[in-house]
Amino acid sequence: MKLKKIFSGLAATLMALCLIGCDEEKDPVIIEGDLPIKTSSLFMVGDATPNGWDIGNPTPLQASADDALVFSWEGSLYAGEIKLCLTTGSWDAPFIRPENNGAEISKSNITAQKFIMHAGDPDNKWRVTYAGKYRLTFDLRNWTMSTEFLGENDAPVIEPLEAEAVYMLGDATPNGWDNNNPTELVKKSKYIFEYEGELKAGEMKACIEKGSWDVPFIRPASADCKINKSGVESGDFVFTTGPDNKWRVEEAGIYRLILDLEHWTVKAEFISEIEVKQDPIETETLFMIGDATPGGWGMDSASPFTRDANDKYVFTWEGELVPGEMKACLVKDGTYSCPFLRPSVANTEISSAGVAAPDFVFYAGDPDNKWKVTEAGTYRITFNLKDYTIAVEKK
Repeated sequence: MKLKKIFSGLAATLMALCLIGCDEEKDPVIIEGDLPIKTSSLFMVGDATPNGWDIGNPTPLQASADDALVFSWEGSLYAGEIKLCLTTGSWDAPFIRPENNGAEISKSNITAQKFIMHAGDPDNKWRVTYAGKYRLTFDLRNWTMSTEFLGENDAPVIEPLEAEAVYMLGDATPNGWDNNNPTELVKKSKYIFEYEGELKAGEMKACIEKGSWDVPFIRPASADCKINKSGVESGDFVFTTGPDNKWRVEEAGIYRLILDLEHWTVKAEFISEIEVKQDPIETETLFMIGDATPGGWGMDSASPFTRDANDKYVFTWEGELVPGEMKACLVKDGTYSCPFLRPSVANTEISSAGVAAPDFVFYAGDPDNKWKVTEAGTYRITFNLKDYTIAVEKK
């Protein structure tokens, strides 16, 4: 009898505890702040990092022996961009990024700056504004990053490069990015190679063997080193597989380039403008497309121009434009592979002031330059297909 009462008491106690547990389960536990990012690996990519933008082989950080969720890296960074990922091989994965795009990494140290992590846009990245040796620390428990500037980068070891040939490639060069048929420089002596000819606005780098992207390239020490009518922004070059720095030709023209493989220097001399002999564009029709135009990007709804009765090369359109982009073509080609009338420079503005530059070019393919309308309103647009000019008037 006493045993029965004891068991009954225990049962009642257990039931009460269960009810209390059920009541507690009804009240959610709210954890404030971000949960720790649990991972055994962390990598960084970007043209500021040793391995550049190679997502298949990004630069790894090391986990701390004291805290497996604190990762650090120490080494040389270049001027350029950085973001971080937990895995290799995919651009679709979440990336660790700064809260503000372009947040600077420089000689001024950063302490416990908050970061974010997400896939897709906005594609925020840190920007290294001063090349040098750094220690980077990422605390995945508290979602913060810190930097410490350790000193200047070591000067590259310059040993004369012996080569039978030097090639340059890039969209600034005559043969573009065709690595099997790059533009060859003329060998003037054992270490001096020279090119004289046309360069377009765009990028370029050089190599001493063609057919492979895995070899070291002759490139500037910093990304987007400028070449223009004043010459080359920096006369030194490096010979390396990465980061993938390239010279940027700002002004098209006839140039003389001299590469000195003994002292690792480059000289650029602007010789003259490019003489362009253009035949008049023969057509009976002209259309424009773009999200700035009434018909949008659909070829079937492309906006037609009116041909001048007294000059077959002059076409005019008048109507409403909205902020957006536009380009023009001779026929309604649904494949969009036809040649287009385009500005020489991407995003050439059309506004109440008219058009920022009066010239246009006519070609198919890339670069897909377009005019950029910045103000809505009624416009009168006139193309002269003989002079390769565009005139714009806002009513």
